[in-house]
Amino acid sequence: MTYSPKRAMAELRHSISMGARGTSSPMKRDEDSSPLISDTQPVDDDDGRGRHPYKDRDRPFFSHFQSICPSIGDDANSSRISLVVVIVVALLGLVSILAIVKRVNAPYLCKKDGITLHCPHVKEAPSLWENPYSATTSWKPCAERRLGGFSDLPPENETTGYIFIHAEGGLNQQRIAICNAVAVAKIMNATLILPVLKQDQIWKDQTKFEDIFDVDHFIDYLKDDVRIVRDIPEWFTDKTELFSSIRRTVKNIPKYAPAQFYIDNVLPRIKEKKIMALKPFVDRLGYDNVPQEINRLRCRVNYHALKFLPEIEQMADLLASRMRNRTGSSNPYMALHLRFEKGMVGLSFCDFVGTREEKALMAKYREKEWPRRYKNGTHLWQLALQKRKEGRCPLEPGEVAVILRAMGYPKETQIYVASGQVYGGHNRMAPLRNMFPNLVTKEELATKQELDNFRKHVTSLAALDFLVCLKSDVFVMTHGGNFAKLIIGARRYMGHRLKSIKPDKGLMSKSFGDPYLGWATFAEDVVVTHETRTGLPEETFPNYDLWENPLTPCMCKA
Repeated sequence: MTYSPKRAMAELRHSISMGARGTSSPMKRDEDSSPLISDTQPVDDDDGRGRHPYKDRDRPFFSHFQSICPSIGDDANSSRISLVVVIVVALLGLVSILAIVKRVNAPYLCKKDGITLHCPHVKEAPSLWENPYSATTSWKPCAERRLGGFSDLPPENETTGYIFIHAEGGLNQQRIAICNAVAVAKIMNATLILPVLKQDQIWKDQTKFEDIFDVDHFIDYLKDDVRIVRDIPEWFTDKTELFSSIRRTVKNIPKYAPAQFYIDNVLPRIKEKKIMALKPFVDRLGYDNVPQEINRLRCRVNYHALKFLPEIEQMADLLASRMRNRTGSSNPYMALHLRFEKGMVGLSFCDFVGTREEKALMAKYREKEWPRRYKNGTHLWQLALQKRKEGRCPLEPGEVAVILRAMGYPKETQIYVASGQVYGGHNRMAPLRNMFPNLVTKEELATKQELDNFRKHVTSLAALDFLVCLKSDVFVMTHGGNFAKLIIGARRYMGHRLKSIKPDKGLMSKSFGDPYLGWATFAEDVVVTHETRTGLPEETFPNYDLWENPLTPCMCKA
């Protein structure tokens, strides 16, 4: 992340706050801003002078003046003199205050491009529903350009052979695997057999490629890049061998392998056997160690070749339209990707608010699912603290609600929630629903009959969430993962005019853990920290985050 002076000041403010705990009273410091503190303080009857400064604070102004000049007030003449003095002092104070206010509101001179301008002290707050800095960037999508620099498509009878892959995981992990499969086929001048969307123990789904994506468009769009066939060639009779035989499988591909590895180690086996399966294939192609044209091809597949079926696109358009008309007239909407399912909470190994019983059940769940990481459990508390400090814990629904309210989003905000079953159920969601009651999911937005056609494939439902989030005016992610990365990347690629908020969980964890931080200061920290975290293309992103920030290989200066 690029250095931000404003963010540095927010972090400094936290460190000062933490360091001042021993000497500064939070009630005294926040009494002017906190809604939880009463306007009047109880006065102790003790004679302990100096221990209750508010005793003197609440005394009338004239009594303070008498304490300075005790002789005043002895007779009527003295009273008149004292009254005149009080009036003069009050007038002088009023003049001083007006002068200060005038100075604060007055413009000051600053220079921009060598020209002296009048600049206001307070910058107008950017719109909640627009990306305030989109006009300052000049990037446009250009992955469709084929710049050459890599081998042209060979004739059908001159390809080096066929490759076959299983795209594992959920919809978005499968999407990335498909993009990588096309890239690997290009590297080796091989023919790609349409990938199989593999069922696994988490995503229990039997969806085929053609059940979710437009196959004709996929093959036709990439016809000048890679040769793709729908099925295993007829001359290869023993198709089960391709799924099970080790003689037909390349298994030793390291993670993030360079292009040269495929040329040196995989290509000779394809030439020998004619058809080879590559598995496992999750993250088996690098980013920094492949030609830029290969990375551009990945973007071409992701943003242009892979399109959902028309019925999925139409249903998503209908859901987005309903979100924009929930108030009886046109309204913007926010999409919130809430990652707080039981599996995500368990895998994070972070500590969350809950009863002793909940924590005990979660400990047993973690021990069962991840025994090697759990060990005997004694190290987990320190690990949880460290992960929260580093901003590597999922945001709870209540934390999300507080952040959004601090940013200025009102109670009436229309929010579409893309989420699995939230850990903790209604009780965990209560703070978010109380602060933002206009919260809906696709199940609440559509009828049962409308969704029945999509329920037979889990990935079809995930595709609806993906598209409704993609079309939203503001997208908010709460934790990492391929779903959020691909959406933010697509919104960047398609014009970055739509705001995509990626909370700074590291700084937010410091705020949530600081009882000395008043609401006004917290809200200011949230706004300042996220001023530029709005989904603009970032030149400083590493290449491995191509899916979240497709700038370097896939976008050009406008």
